[in-house]
Amino acid sequence: MNMKTVLITGSNGLLGQKLVQQLHANPSCNLIATSKGANRISSIAGFVYEQLDITDADQVKNIFTKHQPDILINTAAMTNVDDCEGDKKGCWEMNVNAVEYLLAESEKYDTHLIHLSTDFVFNGENGPYSESDTPDPLSYYGESKFASEKVLQNSEYKNWAIARTIIVYGLVEQMSRSNIVLWAKGALEKGDPINVVDDQYRSPTLAADLAKGCILIADKQAKGIYHLSGKDVMSILELVNRVADFFNLDKSSISAIKSITLNQAAKRPPKTGFVLDKAINELGYNPVSFEEGLAIVSQELELVK
Repeated sequence: MNMKTVLITGSNGLLGQKLVQQLHANPSCNLIATSKGANRISSIAGFVYEQLDITDADQVKNIFTKHQPDILINTAAMTNVDDCEGDKKGCWEMNVNAVEYLLAESEKYDTHLIHLSTDFVFNGENGPYSESDTPDPLSYYGESKFASEKVLQNSEYKNWAIARTIIVYGLVEQMSRSNIVLWAKGALEKGDPINVVDDQYRSPTLAADLAKGCILIADKQAKGIYHLSGKDVMSILELVNRVADFFNLDKSSISAIKSITLNQAAKRPPKTGFVLDKAINELGYNPVSFEEGLAIVSQELELVK
């Protein structure tokens, strides 16, 4: 491809750091990484880092004026599902209003806007879901992400894509929050008793695969909605058991429980998972199996020892 300026929001996050890892090495990519705080990526050089609060319309405008990106990958969001119930205003500002600001600027520069969304736009009554299935979110987080999708869908501007994904796992520098694989491995190694739900089904997604999928959307200038997740659907209980098996950890500390007993602020969809045919056929998306993903995480953990 010709030299393209790619702007990433949320570059300190799990997906954001994987995108920086994969794009910084591309000689035809002028990479602008942005996050709210200081840059957490110390292992890679050769990209521009700017602090950006996407909920501030003026800051968004200034970044676009300065860099005029060809491609925007918006990974920044408030993703803690229970926190969104407790701080609805903050959730909406980050997940919906900010997308309006990013869209307005993308229109000015004909920027290909790639926006991350979630399986939580669905109610989980009949997963796995394809891109054409009708959203029906159960939580405020899910509502906010569905609203952000509608911001794009209802716009006159059509140079956008939505990449929906499902619980993302992997390892990056200075992680601000853990993910289910690292949490499970850590708890199992300590032998702490862990309660795991057996009535929620998901397709865990390796962060590096999701990054590749987003880059494929950019490379192919694809428009519309794409489902990008891992290919294996499993219960959270099975997921934790598979982590234990992979790392040869004792499973006696695992107890199966029902979601209702957790008394979580936000309702979760019981069964999601994605039909990946569209992403596979149109983009060439090719995610690893869960065990292959665990092997990659295991290698990454060895490197940081």
